[in-house]
Amino acid sequence: MPHSRIAVTGSTGLIGAALVRSLRTDGHEVVRLVRRPARSGDEVEWDPKRGYVDVAGLVGCDAVVHLAGAGVGDHRWTDAYKREIRESRVLGTAAVAEAVASLDVPPKVLLSGSAIGYYGDTGNRAVDEAAPPGDGFLPSVCVEWEEATAAAEEAGVRTAHARTGLVVAREGGAWGRLFPLFRAGLGGRLGNGRQYWSFIALHDHVAALRHILDTPELSGPVNLTGPDPVTNGEVTAAMGRVLGRPTLFTAPAPALRIALGAFAEDVLGSQRVLPARLLDSGFAFAFPGIDGAIRAALR
Repeated sequence: MPHSRIAVTGSTGLIGAALVRSLRTDGHEVVRLVRRPARSGDEVEWDPKRGYVDVAGLVGCDAVVHLAGAGVGDHRWTDAYKREIRESRVLGTAAVAEAVASLDVPPKVLLSGSAIGYYGDTGNRAVDEAAPPGDGFLPSVCVEWEEATAAAEEAGVRTAHARTGLVVAREGGAWGRLFPLFRAGLGGRLGNGRQYWSFIALHDHVAALRHILDTPELSGPVNLTGPDPVTNGEVTAAMGRVLGRPTLFTAPAPALRIALGAFAEDVLGSQRVLPARLLDSGFAFAFPGIDGAIRAALR
């Protein structure tokens, strides 16, 4: 889209910070939703738990990108933290969608975060956006998360749900915990190594978000994963090649659950998810293969 005013939640997170940098580099005006009183003209106050958004700060926005939510892998999944994961997504998304819908001139698009956790554990079965939700905690959260954009959709705002896969980056997420292990020569296969990882390079993830903003035909769910999911065994071999380190260890599942906490659900589960709608809309990946995605993360 031409130089635009774009509001972003979750702007201090791994993906949000990268998106803000990318947009500003290209001359877009970015306003960031912050959970405190605004201190500058590029900030808008909001409180997702109270359902409050300073709507005046969204006036004139061409797009809203909603990425905020409690980190899935930041804490052990106690009942209280599972409630925080759910409420931070559902209540926050509803607040943003209702604020967007209340504007006299709403933005052209609301791009709201979601996750491939929607599909549950797919094993070796490849799925795309047409697949139904899986069973369990994360699929149920994702369903409610996406449904919470209803107010914006009912107001006629094009609404897309970015179902994010495993983002290959040094700065955070499951990969952020794995890089130090492999650099130290302690990396290896996780569990049986046959589980599929639907990865995406951070560079491609940001490019895909911007592609969705720029593509009027894209609404509803869009998988943000690379075109070629690989097994953990293949990831292990690629990490060894790129880093030039041995990958002799095999970490048993019980030890991984202790070491990685909630991230173990990501790395031990198998999700073979394909970005059908991105590819059909003409998006081109800069780093479609796992070796390239790892090298990009190390730049």
